[in-house]
Amino acid sequence: MNGRILVIGSNGQIGTELCAELARRYGADKVIASDIKEGVDQYEWTFEQLDVLDFERLKEVIAQNEVRQVYLLAALLSATAEKNPEFAWKLNMEGLFNVLNLAKDGLLDKVFWPSSIAVFGPNTPKVNTPQDTIMQPTTVYGISKQAGENWCQYYHKKYGVDVRSIRYPGLIGYKSLPGGGTTDYAVDIFHQAIANGHYTCFLDAQMRLPMMYMGDAVKATVDIMEQPSEMIKVRTSYNLSGISFTPEELANSIRTQMPQFRMDYKLDYRNEIAASWPDSIDDSAARQDWGWKNEVDLQKLSKIMLENLSKAVRN
Repeated sequence: MNGRILVIGSNGQIGTELCAELARRYGADKVIASDIKEGVDQYEWTFEQLDVLDFERLKEVIAQNEVRQVYLLAALLSATAEKNPEFAWKLNMEGLFNVLNLAKDGLLDKVFWPSSIAVFGPNTPKVNTPQDTIMQPTTVYGISKQAGENWCQYYHKKYGVDVRSIRYPGLIGYKSLPGGGTTDYAVDIFHQAIANGHYTCFLDAQMRLPMMYMGDAVKATVDIMEQPSEMIKVRTSYNLSGISFTPEELANSIRTQMPQFRMDYKLDYRNEIAASWPDSIDDSAARQDWGWKNEVDLQKLSKIMLENLSKAVRN
């Protein structure tokens, strides 16, 4: 692989684990982590403090570190973005433009930019949502992601920018705290189960949503970037699916290992956001084009989360 890799937004839920996987595959010396907040010194790779909206600083970091690939993860997520829609739009869109323009000018070979199931809306088919379907997102996060998908495709067709994307479902991992998304109940529930044996859920008990174990998502993210360009047929964003479950099903899965676990419900505005999203996702295009396949089901997910979070508490 030529040059080094820059992960923007590396302190977040995905970035934490993505940097580790990139270092495992290519060596820590190939990875540059960056975030608007200062990094933690415990990692082997280089950290650069960076605001993705600062174009000149971004260009400087890329040039000084001989970066040829960027994973752009910096964004305001669904629930957080609703509290500050204008800044959410600015961060989610201008950050993307800054990176795409550097790629257009030849400073980068490849760009990864994540989309989300938030691009879908209440009129989207909810069961096995197709790759190509109606999109009428109802959140500023979803609106920005839908716009970003089209800009990625535009830059690819107009300027030949090799930008790749996947639509993440809700992501669940144990190495970082929940990040402010609507689906993050499925992360917080494990923390609360271990700390208190109890969780108050802000979604309806039967609110089925597409989810995925973080390890599967990180693998998919690096795998799509490793494919030859001709294998990537979709230049908006690929549907990606893992497992779909309701809060009640997740609680029951936790009870197989923690029978005393209790959950009650206090719905808030996030329930309305979730109600506009799909129940399940058809990701056959990703499976056919570049061999995507998830490895973790619901029971395995609960076991991984509870074991690792319990271990962290003991230590």
